[in-house]
Amino acid sequence: MIGQDPMKTGVQNKAAYNPTQARIQKTLFGLPITLLILILVLLAIYPVFWIFMSSLKGSEEFSLKPMWALPETLHWENYARAWTEGNMGKYFVNSVLVVFPSLFLLVILGTAAAFGIEIMRWKMAKGVNLMFLVGIMVPIQIVILPLFTMYYQANLLDTRLALIMTYVAFGLPLVVFFLAGFFQSFPREIIEAAIVDGATIYQVFYKIALPMVQNAIVTVALVQFFFLWNDLLVSLTFTSNPDMRTVQSGLLAFTGQYGQREWGPTFASIGLAVAPTVIIYLFLNRMVMKGMAAGAVKG
Repeated sequence: MIGQDPMKTGVQNKAAYNPTQARIQKTLFGLPITLLILILVLLAIYPVFWIFMSSLKGSEEFSLKPMWALPETLHWENYARAWTEGNMGKYFVNSVLVVFPSLFLLVILGTAAAFGIEIMRWKMAKGVNLMFLVGIMVPIQIVILPLFTMYYQANLLDTRLALIMTYVAFGLPLVVFFLAGFFQSFPREIIEAAIVDGATIYQVFYKIALPMVQNAIVTVALVQFFFLWNDLLVSLTFTSNPDMRTVQSGLLAFTGQYGQREWGPTFASIGLAVAPTVIIYLFLNRMVMKGMAAGAVKG
């Protein structure tokens, strides 16, 4: 209004502002988002918690108590039985001897291939990149029978080499595709400066490229680890010898051995199979988030 004192109006507006009311409104506005996040976290954590609790139950609790009931007594011996009677120790060793060499080859070959395609200049770079893209589109179910025939003729069935070659062949296209996106926006000035200083292409790769894309390497290695550690189709197809079974194929046989009367050791074996993926992700999740965020920014 005309003639109203502006100082008086400012004091009235300041008096009308209530910090407590504003804080309550802000809390109520963010409450649905907070509840949604809590529900998603609960959905992600509860299955792992339920498996762990079920692994500590006695045999009679599965038939007399509801499935969601907590164990009355903690039966830690279920894990000992799963490790010894269920041969989970042997299956763990087989999985480690197959998965980690495959991961090493995937990281080294995939990073080198992506570096060569995006950084080095040569005529067949686009053609090779297209071949890797085509490799992503080929499902393993289509070639599983021809591979079985080839491994049978080469006497590679029931060997770790057959699993490693299969894992590397089908994991390499995705690794190259993922890492090539990082090398597309790799600063060429750093490479040119290193070459001017006398560095060879191998020194550029090992001393400059690898450290700068380590978050991306950790991300793609973790994704491949999940695929390889949880694989059932390949290991079940190419290994029939009980001494060569991996965790997942051994877990299938373990469940068939104990049946419904030994659900405690069965859930303990499931918990042992899930534990490595959970533990590794908890230690490396920050690097994975950095790698995913960098990949999103680089497009």
